[in-house]
Amino acid sequence: MELSLRQELQEKLVASVASRESEQLKRFEELMELKQRQEDQSMRDMMDREYALIGRQEKLKEEHKNRIKILNLRLREAEQQRLREVEFERQRQVEGRERLRALNAIQEEILQLNQLLEPAAPTQSGPSPDLTSYSTRANQLCSQVSEVVRMTAEGEFPSVEDMTVAERALHEMRSLIRVMQEAAAQAQEKRKKEQEEEEKRRKMRGDKWMDKRNVFVWGLKSTLLSKGLQTKAEQSTLKWYRELQDSANQCAQSFEGLNNTKDIQTKKLRMELQKAATIPVSQISSISGSKLREIFDKIDKLLSGRSVVSGGKSVSTSQHPNGLDFVSYKLAEKFVKQGEEEVASHHEAAFPIAVVASGVWELHPKVGDLILAHLHKKCPYAVPHYPPMKDGTSVEEYQKILGYRVEDGGVEAQDSFLKRMSGMIRLYAAIIQLRWPYGSKQGPDPHGLNNGWRWLAQMLNMEPLADVTATLLFDFLEVCGNALMKQYQVQFWKLILLIQEEYLPRIEAVTSQGQAGSVTRLKQFLESSLRSRQIPPPKGQLSSHFWRS
Repeated sequence: MELSLRQELQEKLVASVASRESEQLKRFEELMELKQRQEDQSMRDMMDREYALIGRQEKLKEEHKNRIKILNLRLREAEQQRLREVEFERQRQVEGRERLRALNAIQEEILQLNQLLEPAAPTQSGPSPDLTSYSTRANQLCSQVSEVVRMTAEGEFPSVEDMTVAERALHEMRSLIRVMQEAAAQAQEKRKKEQEEEEKRRKMRGDKWMDKRNVFVWGLKSTLLSKGLQTKAEQSTLKWYRELQDSANQCAQSFEGLNNTKDIQTKKLRMELQKAATIPVSQISSISGSKLREIFDKIDKLLSGRSVVSGGKSVSTSQHPNGLDFVSYKLAEKFVKQGEEEVASHHEAAFPIAVVASGVWELHPKVGDLILAHLHKKCPYAVPHYPPMKDGTSVEEYQKILGYRVEDGGVEAQDSFLKRMSGMIRLYAAIIQLRWPYGSKQGPDPHGLNNGWRWLAQMLNMEPLADVTATLLFDFLEVCGNALMKQYQVQFWKLILLIQEEYLPRIEAVTSQGQAGSVTRLKQFLESSLRSRQIPPPKGQLSSHFWRS
């Protein structure tokens, strides 16, 4: 029984173990199935992700291709736009240059036509017709074209509107010339008839009555001529101007060998002489009289043939046969250049430079003549002289003759031109009223105030130029007006009144709206001077012992 019981227990135990093992096997199989399912699911997920990634890559590739197409399209459009802009700019440049050439041709023709309106000299055949109104309108038309040219000289091509203005001015100028020629022809016909009638009356009334009639006609003729102003300088002034230019050219030719030499020692001497002549002038400023005297003595020694020290080296004009001519020429050129640059920027600098120049002029008259020659060449308005445009002269060359700087085919701006002209006129106005105080003052005045009176009187006898005349009159009177007032007194005030009442309206008639600044300054100066009956001394003037007695 025990054995049976134990056997039964053993069987139950085996059955229990078998049952447990069976359950564990089932759990294991379930676990393995779970892992297999998980691996399968992971594989499917991974494949799904790969499919999704491949899809995205394909989509990105497609988007990239589309962007490349769009970018290429935009690049082609940009290139086409750039080519269109390049072609447009090229066409604009071509048209602009064509308009500029046309504008230069218009200016050249209108200046040449303006020469036809110069007042004719009186002849025995009778008085010339009064061309004042024609000349005034012609100057206005020239000013209009010059204003257009001045704007284009600053780097821009003339616009279609500018060309319209210029062409309209040229058309009006041609019409003006035609009307003037018709008026001249009518006047000629009228004079011819009057002469025939006069000849008949002469036969009828006798020679005595005719002589009286001639006196009346010539008086009437003078009156008519007095209504118009000159467009060029007087013959005596032109002769003086040409003599100075010839003298300066001869002086330059005399030391041409010194300039063109290949000898090293001669080149060094030329450089030392040029430094000795120009450096002292560059050192002149609003400084004390003792310093000015030191500079003057150095220049005087150099011109006298004595040795001077320049840059640590001793140099003398006697070291070369043409050394004195070279130094005189370069010294005069430097004085004028200081007016063109230093005085133009600092008006007060005119007086110390002028007093040294006046002293040099007094002791070395040749240098004074060279100063005038250089001044007249760079600023013909200091003569005063308005050079006419000769046949065959280009516009650029004519602008150089008028004093403009022309570089690389471009003309300097009007403001820069007026500034330089102003500086040189101010220097000239200072020279004629100053005298070196340390000289004997026993000899004749080399270039005194009478030359200022002559310059002013001749300026007022000439037709005004737009912008230029008003600017230079104001500069000259501001610097020299006080000295002229003291010297000429009542006569000077008559001249000022003449400028205000008679000459200023002529200036205003040839002045465009953009050039009114210089006219306004002159007008205010004249009104203030006449109201106070006084012209103040110029700013920056030197002490009283520098002024001419």
